[in-house]
Amino acid sequence: MSPLAIDGGTPVRTRPFPRREPYDDREVEMVTKAIRSQDLFGLGGPMVTKFEQRFAALYGAKYAVASTSGTAAIHIAIGTINPEPGDEVITAPITDGGSIVPILYQNAIPVFADVDTTYNMDPQDVERKITPRTKAILVVHLFGNPCNMDAMLEIARRHKVWLLEDCCQAHLTEYKGRLLGTIGDMGCFSLQRSKHITTGDGGMTITNNDSLSERMMLFRDKGWTRKPGWGARTYAFLAPNYRMTELQGAVGVVQTEKVRSVVTKRNELGDLLSSLIRGLPGVQPAPVTSGGRHTYWIYPLRVTEGSAEVFARALCAEGIPAEAHYIGEPIFLCMEALANKVTFGSSQHPLDGCHGGRQLEYTHGICPQTEQALRELVTLSIHEGMSREDVEDIAAAIRKVAYGLTEKALG
Repeated sequence: MSPLAIDGGTPVRTRPFPRREPYDDREVEMVTKAIRSQDLFGLGGPMVTKFEQRFAALYGAKYAVASTSGTAAIHIAIGTINPEPGDEVITAPITDGGSIVPILYQNAIPVFADVDTTYNMDPQDVERKITPRTKAILVVHLFGNPCNMDAMLEIARRHKVWLLEDCCQAHLTEYKGRLLGTIGDMGCFSLQRSKHITTGDGGMTITNNDSLSERMMLFRDKGWTRKPGWGARTYAFLAPNYRMTELQGAVGVVQTEKVRSVVTKRNELGDLLSSLIRGLPGVQPAPVTSGGRHTYWIYPLRVTEGSAEVFARALCAEGIPAEAHYIGEPIFLCMEALANKVTFGSSQHPLDGCHGGRQLEYTHGICPQTEQALRELVTLSIHEGMSREDVEDIAAAIRKVAYGLTEKALG
């Protein structure tokens, strides 16, 4: 085998990968139409309304509420189930801060269930973490790979707690013939620039539950009923303003026409990469949950021998962009609000035991499988603008690095 590029050898790839280009003239046309309307206020506007309708139709959902971000979409879901201060929400330790902030802002306590070999929450650990104060389970379908939703749904129903789905990395992702976001009580989606469907930033919350729909819609609009009532206005409950604009809605309308092909292409390319690297020494391809289809928001490669950092550097030298460790540490060690309980003003609210809530410590060791997984993870970019040949180059580089580092380790 030729020398590794990191040791002075010739890289596998010297030309850049194609840039992702999610937009075309159709988005330009719709945005122009929105601007020419002279009214970009989204609530009830034609673009946002059509976007919500089309998004709901994609999922066979009765209700879809557009918002400003994936964080907002999750906050809408948490605000809709309306936890009592000190109630607990069980969620994932490998995620973005946007999954956690809404829990804290609703005065609830994040509780973290460790992961299994899929990098998603281990249902057995979810079960262990349930207490009388558990209000909901917020599953995170990491990287575009489904959680074990049969187990999660059974646990939630048996314990009579809400089941919420963070699908921010998992658009149109299937689990046993059902779409993620429609299995639990509410599904939450990000429309940030890197996602399968993007409006630059934005969010969407969906449900089929009639009893949740009104509060879900009001929560994104300050609780404003916009109906005649007390005084000039009536605000039914405390809530933020997460209204999407017509500009985002215009882009979203077109994006709903593209997302199926985006997801299909990513599924094909990711599965291809896995098939090409399966069995290589010291690495494991992306896991796929039984009954699920992975949609590869990013591609997680696990380095089981040697250093993930060294492997990532070696891949970069071969012309393959790669990063080690994903978020680096479990999310509860990445956020000052949890690790050091720096929350509101000089208080530690709601982590201070108020209202009978538990005082938890977010430290190393509470999710050991998560820490090991993050130490061993290398993440790679795959998107729908790539070709089979691009993926074959990625696989060739992984193969070269896997064998090259193994040979170096053996001396």
